[in-house]
Amino acid sequence: MAEVTFPLPDLGEGLINATVLEWLVAEGDWVERNTPLVEVETTKSAVELPSPQSGRVALLHVRDGEELSVGEPLVTFTVEDDQAGIVGTVPQEKKPSRRVRLSLPED
Repeated sequence: MAEVTFPLPDLGEGLINATVLEWLVAEGDWVERNTPLVEVETTKSAVELPSPQSGRVALLHVRDGEELSVGEPLVTFTVEDDQAGIVGTVPQEKKPSRRVRLSLPED
């Protein structure tokens, strides 16, 4: 098993911090990739952050009502060793499919 920490991501528009409104998971919960984790509020809006990967929630680094800056630890997951560091899937090259008919069909 390995531990992977997910920091508060850059939420755009020059925002440098956010306040945790409500955790949607608890320590010990199993989450799948893209499961809503937490609702945070910035000076511009409130947003739900999805999980970047599947795993068990090992540690919530901040509590409801606390503020943190972009890049600070938000949550730590316990994952299988072969999944550590994998957030998405590696795209595979596929043979292009023909989408346009180049000649008119014969009647």
